[in-house]
Amino acid sequence: MASGGVARGRLTEERKTWRKTHPHGFVAKPATLPDGSVNLMIWKCVVPGKEGTDWEGGYFPVTLHFTENYPSNPPTCKFPRKFLHVNVYDSGDVCLSILGDAWKPSITMRQILIGIQDLLDNPNPASPAQDLAYDLFTKNMLEYRKRVRQQAKRYPSLV
Repeated sequence: MASGGVARGRLTEERKTWRKTHPHGFVAKPATLPDGSVNLMIWKCVVPGKEGTDWEGGYFPVTLHFTENYPSNPPTCKFPRKFLHVNVYDSGDVCLSILGDAWKPSITMRQILIGIQDLLDNPNPASPAQDLAYDLFTKNMLEYRKRVRQQAKRYPSLV
């Protein structure tokens, strides 16, 4: 079987599993092409901010881009451009260990999205991706938290 077949087969299985059991508040759907067909290689997702954190109330859009080498290689995960977070580049790309050096083919989409949710309130300042967020986080935590709460309000629930 070609590697693209492996990627699509795995994503088809993950889609079935996700539909049956997914974490409350999360969304993960393959992108729909103009002709109405499904593109399993691009997923439109929503990660809710955890209750009791400055991220609470926000439902943050994340796009997962899979390659034909999945699950040997991780997907790239992107928030919108200029998303304020220590470990998110200005481009929106997420810097998370399970998407890099710690990647294992057994990691599922569910684990990726929960990992991203956990990263929101537990950034890794040892691996900064964005100067503004890093500077605020390390030098002015009150302002960082204020901006995070403002950002959460920009991404309300769609339901």
